[in-house]
Amino acid sequence: MKLFKPLFRIYIIFLLQPLAMPLLNAQPVQSTPLRLAVVGISHGHVGWILERKKPDVTLVGIYEPNKELGERNAKEHHLDPALFYTDLNKMLDAVKPEAVSVFGSIKNHLAAVEACAPRGIHVMVEKPLTFNNEDARQMQELANKNHIYLLTNYETSWYPTTEKTFQLVNDSNYVGPIRKVVFHHGHEGPKKIEVQPEFFQILTDPAQNGGGAIVDFGCYGANLMTYLMKDQEPLSVTAVTGHFQPAIYPKVDDEATIVVTYPKAQCIIQASWNWPFARKDMEVYGETGYIIATNNNNMRLRNTQTKGEQTLRVTTKEVTVYTDPFSYLADVVRGKIKVPHNGLYSLENNMKAVRILDAARESARTGKTITLKK
Repeated sequence: MKLFKPLFRIYIIFLLQPLAMPLLNAQPVQSTPLRLAVVGISHGHVGWILERKKPDVTLVGIYEPNKELGERNAKEHHLDPALFYTDLNKMLDAVKPEAVSVFGSIKNHLAAVEACAPRGIHVMVEKPLTFNNEDARQMQELANKNHIYLLTNYETSWYPTTEKTFQLVNDSNYVGPIRKVVFHHGHEGPKKIEVQPEFFQILTDPAQNGGGAIVDFGCYGANLMTYLMKDQEPLSVTAVTGHFQPAIYPKVDDEATIVVTYPKAQCIIQASWNWPFARKDMEVYGETGYIIATNNNNMRLRNTQTKGEQTLRVTTKEVTVYTDPFSYLADVVRGKIKVPHNGLYSLENNMKAVRILDAARESARTGKTITLKK
């Protein structure tokens, strides 16, 4: 019995070692709530953080230059008006957040990083990181120089099926080398789903959003494909956009198809404000099998070893994935987890995603394939 106990302990340590690995190189863990501020509230998804009640994050300030919008949200979400500021620098100096979550226009992401990075404040922006390479480079330089985390939040990062697909792709015995990936992302359009007026305004302004569906939903495929290809550099990007609802969206596209080529694989991103219903799904085809993730929990799979197509339901019980981006941000800042290189939230991944997105916009504008130089 005396011999059994030490051996048992060694066995348990061996089993748990992979789970402990993300913590070994992490910073000292703190348990206090993350002091989080919000920068901009014109993005339609901001209600999540304004309504959030979990104890790992404390909302300490909200910057919104539109005073009427701030007052309306304070009333709607039952927030103390004292949380709201119309001057970003004053808010940052007054409330001293450890991190901010940015919910303004995509174009304003750079300004948020310019204000936060020199103060050592970590930043999480809503997808995409930005829509052009120049802004992305400036943001990367600021983040690296000031040693802050600069994360990008995508809904598909919360999906158990996304992580399960990545696991199966890594297990080359199931699908073999990737040959083609097809992404379908979008919905019926901002007008039809009745987004808030201030959100509609930035979504349909090319100066603030960079484009229409090509940016709003093209970014998902760029982010996911970069993840699946494990940091491999694409060779070229070709994009075609459509303008099927010019009366509603006179300044931006509402339909886009982006083809991204790799040395031995092809990616097709179908981004649309014209789907008959909302969708975020992907199809991954390899030499020996395929994986179709139809939504956040359901998948269809088949390979040369299976008898026909199999169905699979995946939840957070089967794969480890954060379903709350603010919990992810808090745990990163607190040193509980590390951001994987090329992970879905990571700056490395999202710099490549912006490169694809910027090339897609240029291809659609010129009608030419854009070769990506190393």
